[in-house]
Amino acid sequence: MPREIIDRPNPQPLASQIPDAVLDLSVKLEKTTLSDADLKGLEEFRRASNYIAAAMIFLSDNVLLERDLKFEDVKPRLLGHWGTCPGLTLVYAHLNYLTRKNDLDLIYVVGPGHGAPAILASLWLEGSLERFYPQYSMDKQGLHNLITKFSTPNGFPSHINAETPGSIHEGGELGYALSVAFGAVMDKPDLIVACVVGDGEAESGPTAAAWHAAKYIDPAESGAVIPIVHVNGFKISERTIYGCMDDKEIVSLFTGYGYQCRFVEDLKDIDRDLATSMQWAFDEIRKIQKAARSGKPIMKPRWPVLIMRTPKGWSGPKKVNGEFVEGSFHSHQVPLMAAKTDKNQLEDLQKWLLSYGPSKLFTETGDVVDSIKSIIPVESYKKLGQRVETYKNYQPLHVPDWKKFGAEKGSEVSCMKAIGTLLDQALVDNPKSLRLFSPDELVSNKLDDVFNHTGRDFQWDEFSCGKGGRVIEILSEHTCQGFLQGYTLTGRTGIFPSYESFLGIIHTMMVQYSKFNKMALETNWRTGISSINYIETSTWTRQEHNGFSHQNPSFIGAVLNLKPTAARVYLPPDANTFLSTIAHCLRSKNYVNLMVGSKQPQPVFLSVEEADKHCHAGASVWKFASTDDGLNPDVVLVGIGSELTFEVIVAAAILRRICPALRVRVVNVTDLMILEAETLHPHSLNNDEFGSLFTTDRPIHFNYHGYSNEIRGLLFGRHNLERVSIECYKEEGSTTTPLDMMLRNNVSRYHVMEAAIKGAAKHSHKVALDMTSLLGDVRHQISNVREYILATGRDPDGAFDIPKFEGTVFDGGAKKNPAGRSQEDGFFVN
Repeated sequence: MPREIIDRPNPQPLASQIPDAVLDLSVKLEKTTLSDADLKGLEEFRRASNYIAAAMIFLSDNVLLERDLKFEDVKPRLLGHWGTCPGLTLVYAHLNYLTRKNDLDLIYVVGPGHGAPAILASLWLEGSLERFYPQYSMDKQGLHNLITKFSTPNGFPSHINAETPGSIHEGGELGYALSVAFGAVMDKPDLIVACVVGDGEAESGPTAAAWHAAKYIDPAESGAVIPIVHVNGFKISERTIYGCMDDKEIVSLFTGYGYQCRFVEDLKDIDRDLATSMQWAFDEIRKIQKAARSGKPIMKPRWPVLIMRTPKGWSGPKKVNGEFVEGSFHSHQVPLMAAKTDKNQLEDLQKWLLSYGPSKLFTETGDVVDSIKSIIPVESYKKLGQRVETYKNYQPLHVPDWKKFGAEKGSEVSCMKAIGTLLDQALVDNPKSLRLFSPDELVSNKLDDVFNHTGRDFQWDEFSCGKGGRVIEILSEHTCQGFLQGYTLTGRTGIFPSYESFLGIIHTMMVQYSKFNKMALETNWRTGISSINYIETSTWTRQEHNGFSHQNPSFIGAVLNLKPTAARVYLPPDANTFLSTIAHCLRSKNYVNLMVGSKQPQPVFLSVEEADKHCHAGASVWKFASTDDGLNPDVVLVGIGSELTFEVIVAAAILRRICPALRVRVVNVTDLMILEAETLHPHSLNNDEFGSLFTTDRPIHFNYHGYSNEIRGLLFGRHNLERVSIECYKEEGSTTTPLDMMLRNNVSRYHVMEAAIKGAAKHSHKVALDMTSLLGDVRHQISNVREYILATGRDPDGAFDIPKFEGTVFDGGAKKNPAGRSQEDGFFVN
């Protein structure tokens, strides 16, 4: 872009070809009459907040400019973002005024998370910082502490985060403030959330999808969002898309989204303009809600949105070193970077700060003048930084007794069908504090039993509009995640079921949420919240319908990388263990819970009582599949994941017949975190427990659902790891059969048998004697099965029948298949 274009302030967009009549769709209003006292309070609040925000970026002393600035008054490192602050303080002042005037329950979600100075300054002015942090008292010392410690190890960071009172959104990643705001108002009919979306943030995919979120808000049962698009024209070093759109283009866009919009852009009379617009937005919301709550809902209501245009870095330096600053990207971060060493910039900084008139905004003691306080809500619980919804509002669930939904041992039941019935009851028992957010996959994932007593919540569909559905399905993982975060951080519980392969879309959003929760737990004033719950199904092991593109278990690793205080990963092997796991996760607090399971019918290996004990332990020896209950094994075979465990069980059954001398211990791990080295995770087995389960010296073979580096990382620090072998998903797949997927990734029953024979041969002379012959037969069988699948396009008959074990519930006689092979042989013998 030519330099002269970059440097000119607020270049105007070119005229569009959209008809002028489109502008009639924007809202024109006579400005609200404000008293002189109200105007004075609003204007002085903005000046005081902007002063503090700018001072926070620059000053290490002399915070009220009681003398001329010196170089030593300037911080050695200038950190922070000024450009968005004036717009955020403007909105903050008016939200205070709107709340006080209308007695609202209102919280503020800030998309431009870099604007922490503006929010912290406003929180100080209303007394909320002092409420939670006594060191930031409303006097000279408190103000000194706030300003001088900002962006230092002893103070607030430059991003809005969980340490910021009133916040429910981590300010590190742009794009999902809007969906978080909509999630927060669900099932809270009196709550209003004002959400500022920066015009840079508006370019992101998550924000683009989240504009549809209003279509999932039932005005009879939920609150509402006032979206405020802050168009200041620039990102960090480039024009924004919205900044290059004229009024007709913006009106067309938001009319298409389903909103009615009003522009706020009269810089000469900005307080009347914004006050008028906010009151209009609130009145429109109340009209829509009143209609719905009186039994006459408006189909496809047009919710309000405000388009606020102010210059980037408004009220800051106009030019620095000949370059435009106000109204350009040069104001994005620190406008006077050389103020510590350059006399001219130091003078410019002093002129800038004095332009706000601090001596008229602060009293002798350092408190703010009464005119500023006059626009702030009187009751502490009404102040934006002290809303209980944002920090102290956890609603525990009534979780049904999962054992009532248990499956019979020895039957075949889909894990998802089993938990679907439990979730159905949980939704009945918790009608206003539990929701499912899913990317249009519930039926495909066999969770459709949740619809036994509820439906979908989609207000633009005449058949689900106003029906109180507890399930939201929108084909945007980003929006589901944002809804989930907003709903959870305001006290409720949500569940996010997804195809395994696409949950990774929200990887970074999940990490940002986890960072927020980590810092929240380290404050002394935020209380616990419900865990955030993910269910991965339609896993790579059974994607014969969709193929290679749908095979990706990498989200497991994303959760494993979180702090041990947050990360929980479960791979229940059957329906009963999954029921136990999800009941636990719904009761838990402060974790990121990931549950991985199968939607296809799978053998129920454990009774309800056995499943309960197994899940409490996190892993156990499966005696029915082991030799002599697992005593004195030659090798330990470990299954992690339902289909992977099934292959281990089948392998153990075949080995009993073809190599009776081989002694096997079969272990299933359902809680992945027990593997981590002792003391590194709260669930870790100590070394004695680990040795008791896996032996201290026998070969261990892991058949694992995810990637091998995850198991290696968890085991790092354990003793004698040279005895461990791991097979896992290897990025090999296609549109193929379930057994072929196992073969392609070396996790089939035959590969487990290979590992068992090789491992056992190290300790058993009898196995070693026959090892070459046994391995030759196994490899020959692999070749035969692959040829069969290639020729027929299907797995051999009975390949997934429940294996038989003498003397157990899985005991049974042999059946003959059409090819004349014995089912008990598992197609091992021709």
